[in-house]
Amino acid sequence: MNWLAHIFLSESNIDFQIGNFLADPLKGKAWENANEEIKKGMFTHKQIDSFTDKHEIVTISKKRLREKGLLKPIIIDLTYDYFLTKNWDKFCNIPLKKFSNNFYHEAYKRTPFMPYQANLPISHMIERDLLNKYHTINQLKTSFSRMDGRLSPRLLQRDSASSYSKTVVENIHHLEKDFLEFFPQLCKTVKQDLDKDRLKHWRI
Repeated sequence: MNWLAHIFLSESNIDFQIGNFLADPLKGKAWENANEEIKKGMFTHKQIDSFTDKHEIVTISKKRLREKGLLKPIIIDLTYDYFLTKNWDKFCNIPLKKFSNNFYHEAYKRTPFMPYQANLPISHMIERDLLNKYHTINQLKTSFSRMDGRLSPRLLQRDSASSYSKTVVENIHHLEKDFLEFFPQLCKTVKQDLDKDRLKHWRI
């Protein structure tokens, strides 16, 4: 799952949300003196990734794209975030724009208390409004192209994100069906280890 899903799949606590988001850019390692909410968020991120990577529905989604491909897991992550955006009101009782703006506002207030390596990805997300980049198929395809710009020339010789655009569009209805079956299962699993009183933004 990508940024939006990780922040949604968090308790209603900004440090928990930040930890869940930062687990990827910080490779799952909290900085010295990081508080327990940050660490709990990072732990939940690992749970989400572990459940997702092993799930048979996600495996089916990957196979819909092509038999082999180094970038298939990332393409599915981005595409599932598009489906979460599209179906947001099924899962969250706060409108997406309000939810993302609340996160940006609260995360920005926390940046003076975090180290540079944490501030950088948070500032990048806020400045580029990255939680609202998947509202349309064209925006999703643009995200694939942006990813290619960050890949090494060596990797681009083997695979490219933009090369998946046509297949994603052709299989978009099947992929959305996969997501709508998978995501409630992910929520149910993650919810087992979270404080239910801090999940009032969830509809499920």
